[in-house]
Amino acid sequence: MTDRPPTRRDLMKPVQLLGLAFAAALFAGIVTVVSMGAFQAKPAEDVQNAIVVALVVAGITFIATLLIIALLMLVVDPAQVAKQIDRPVLLPDDEPEAGASDVDRRDDSA
Repeated sequence: MTDRPPTRRDLMKPVQLLGLAFAAALFAGIVTVVSMGAFQAKPAEDVQNAIVVALVVAGITFIATLLIIALLMLVVDPAQVAKQIDRPVLLPDDEPEAGASDVDRRDDSA
């Protein structure tokens, strides 16, 4: 068990993930229905086909969004989130600071 009880923010994270995935699925479904012409004057079979395809696209989008966001959250180290970084992120750790003067570098090479 952990030392502290989970905060409300910690408890709401799964709901936020599901909400974001649901919103993406809803958007994909609406775009699919509109692009297949379900609101135009078409036979009932074409409208039904558009709705079925939209539901399939929405389901795939929901699962894919949920999976991608969950995998991206696994990449982030929780200890690194609160840590303040005062140096360029893309430079390696063993490289000298950007503020080091050329004189210091010449002394090292001599």
